[in-house]
Amino acid sequence: MKKKLLLFFGGRSAEHEISLLSARNVAAAIDQTKYELILVGISQSGSWFHFESPQIFDQIKKLEDQKIPAGAQAVSLICKNGKPELFFLGNQKSIAVDVAFPVLHGTFGEDGCIQGLFKMMNLAFVGCGVFASSASMDKEVMKRLFTEAQIPNAKYLLVTHENLLSFDEIAKKLGLPFFIKPANMGSSVGVHKIKTAADYKEKIQDSLKYDHKVLAEEFIEGREIECSVMGLNHSPDSSLCGEIMPLHEFYSYEAKYLDDEGARLRIPAEIPADIQKTIQSLARKTFSVMGCEGLARVDFFLKKSGEAYVNELNTMPGFTKISMYPKMWEATGVSPQKLIADLIQLALDVKVRESKIQTQFPGA
Repeated sequence: MKKKLLLFFGGRSAEHEISLLSARNVAAAIDQTKYELILVGISQSGSWFHFESPQIFDQIKKLEDQKIPAGAQAVSLICKNGKPELFFLGNQKSIAVDVAFPVLHGTFGEDGCIQGLFKMMNLAFVGCGVFASSASMDKEVMKRLFTEAQIPNAKYLLVTHENLLSFDEIAKKLGLPFFIKPANMGSSVGVHKIKTAADYKEKIQDSLKYDHKVLAEEFIEGREIECSVMGLNHSPDSSLCGEIMPLHEFYSYEAKYLDDEGARLRIPAEIPADIQKTIQSLARKTFSVMGCEGLARVDFFLKKSGEAYVNELNTMPGFTKISMYPKMWEATGVSPQKLIADLIQLALDVKVRESKIQTQFPGA
């Protein structure tokens, strides 16, 4: 019997539209001889809707409550007799479900929120758990854990509305240029390269639109190398590395998604074998240190000296047609179809492992 797989997309995030692009590709790669695909889109306001067909991805670029296509049904998750079900608010009926694939980037999808809901509903899900998701989403917390584990990363300072560091304070400690980025955001939203005081005065307000805390981070001159990781926390596998060569000032949101000529991708990266092994090992270590399960993409800066610095870890990387995560696995010999199948199986394996944990004290 086919297992029922919930594919989530959209969400309350600045990366909402990217999620729909990713979900389209994931839906196309799912083996529908093994899984019954159930589509659940989350609007920009946070409403949940069930859609009958992947044709929804041809009809809309974003989900808005007032413009939901005809035929969509409002839904929610419930836990009935200890088992997860998708509940239809209109007819008050529900169907049992087995596993979720939250193709949700950014806030409320990649930060532990929906992962916590899935765990409360006793539902298996693809990707990292609550802690790894939230800690990896918060770049300040992530960098603290990197430093504790002696994972090399760039120096930084924390900027908030209450502690709005001056340009001179930052430049003195980090040098010029430096980057500013929202602590809890992805896809380079709100990220700016700062060269002058005027740059900083203008751009810091934009960065603070997306989070109440912003990292000012030293600029590390080097190549942008990425590595995909997949597996259980204690024994992950790493892909061949890839390289991003931005044709913009840096690998911005525009370069990633809006400009087809925004960057060149080289997969596999043209780096010496010993450096690739070092980066792959460091990617696996970073994955384990952050408590990840399932999947993550680890991003690096590679200096001319051969030193590799971890920039960040992304717990739900993009699955668009130009996204690095699936492309690096494909170069390693894992097709998109096998990649998706493996990720779903990992989710089911984690659920079996966690079901063995006792949650009640005998005799209590």
